[in-house]
Amino acid sequence: MSGTTMVFLIVLVSVGFGVISDLYSKYLQAKKQSGINKQESDQLKTEIAHLKERVAVLESIVTDEGYQVDKKIKSL
Repeated sequence: MSGTTMVFLIVLVSVGFGVISDLYSKYLQAKKQSGINKQESDQLKTEIAHLKERVAVLESIVTDEGYQVDKKIKSL
């Protein structure tokens, strides 16, 4: 092997390890971020479930006949 070939291989290996290291660090960051997103997603799902319950209660109040009669009386 000539000196030029050895220098080229050393540079190639160094750059290769640098690229692999960078890709691995980005992978770890993405994995950490997905864990945070999962926790936030679970919280949002819980909040949506509570809001659906509240909307159902409000719909039952508005569609109640007593509410409709009271609304008509107040409009007179």
